[in-house]
Amino acid sequence: MDTGVRDMGAEEPLPPVRTVRQVPRWSELRELVQFRRPRFGRTARRLDGALTVRDLRAAAQRTTPRAVFDYVDGAAEEEITAARNVAAYRRVVFRPDALRSVADPDTGVELLGRRLPLPLVFGPTGYTRMMHHHGEAAVARVAQHVGVPYALSTVGSTSIEDVRAAAPGAELWFQVYYTSDRAMNEMLLSRAEAQGYSTLVLTVDTSVSGMRLRDVVNGLTIPPTLTAKTFLNMSRFPGWWLHKLTTPTIGFASLDEVEGNPSPAEVASMLFDPGLDFTSLDWLRARWAGPILVKGVTNPASAREIMDHGADGVVVSNHGGRQLDRTPATLDVLPAIRAAVGPRATVLIDGGILHGQDIVAARALGADAAMIGRAYLYGLMAGGQEGVLRAYRILAEEYQRSMQLLGVRRTEDLSDRHVGFTPHGTGGYPDVSG
Repeated sequence: MDTGVRDMGAEEPLPPVRTVRQVPRWSELRELVQFRRPRFGRTARRLDGALTVRDLRAAAQRTTPRAVFDYVDGAAEEEITAARNVAAYRRVVFRPDALRSVADPDTGVELLGRRLPLPLVFGPTGYTRMMHHHGEAAVARVAQHVGVPYALSTVGSTSIEDVRAAAPGAELWFQVYYTSDRAMNEMLLSRAEAQGYSTLVLTVDTSVSGMRLRDVVNGLTIPPTLTAKTFLNMSRFPGWWLHKLTTPTIGFASLDEVEGNPSPAEVASMLFDPGLDFTSLDWLRARWAGPILVKGVTNPASAREIMDHGADGVVVSNHGGRQLDRTPATLDVLPAIRAAVGPRATVLIDGGILHGQDIVAARALGADAAMIGRAYLYGLMAGGQEGVLRAYRILAEEYQRSMQLLGVRRTEDLSDRHVGFTPHGTGGYPDVSG
């Protein structure tokens, strides 16, 4: 009996698909085949090929002597803290809001009375002209160009005055190490005031210098004790040597006026003061009229005490893992510190920030802005001033894209509802300890 059901085992060929063909028009091919405009110069091509900060890090490793790269990339002791900083961001899980308009996104933020295009600050770094001869001037110029603050380090290799001359319209902050030499403190603050530096950043996690084993192995210490292996590696980078030999000697440029002309080693011992305490902050608060941020805070109780002594805010920081090892990741302690100081205090965070999504997470968990160091130094080593700008643009694009994909149109709307944590991190960027 015919049931009307075709035998499933029967094999009948399908009829061929009818294909309509035509001669392609040039206008149609032109839409499909568009070649990237060639860039001239190795540096430009190198930066064009960098799509992430990780790519800039790899480029920096290829273009910079190992000892110099290790100075930036390395950290203290076993480099556990540096690894924790990065891993904490890898554990972040985003929780996007559905059906939210993200047209016309606003990535800006109010910080210390200024409107910034991105919750980002270029943090202080020492010996920056060692990484690239453009040095601190390049960072300040990029900061001025994009409209974010730059904090010049006391141990910067470009002076307070020369950085201002390089970027006359930049929002400049000054990072200070309070010393037992009151005259030195007064000299530095007076010069920063005279040049219009708006905010003071007091670093408090350097009572003694951390032990950075990579620098010891490479001989990149104060004073330098270069090994033969280090010197031979540096000889592979003639361009780097040329710029170092034909530009001013690298040193603590803002400290050239210190009485007695102390050596770099003597200056370093003056800056790392075991006697630093709250009386130092009290003196600075009475002396400095502008905002004061205290950098190097990972303990909520300490953050609350700092605010009680008149600071305007704190930078949640473990010095990028370069001082005391085995401290917690800054992202892990951020919510507790925000709770301790309250909603009106200014809270920044640094350490392990290598992606725009890291800034999203930090902002959602209580930071007003992120402060970066290694991220822009990788760009500086890879391509000087243009490399710093490339690092900023990468982070800015990642930040805006991620914020929109979260269903958030404005930076102000990011909150802890958008962020969770996995118990263990997975891959991502390489450990900064290398």
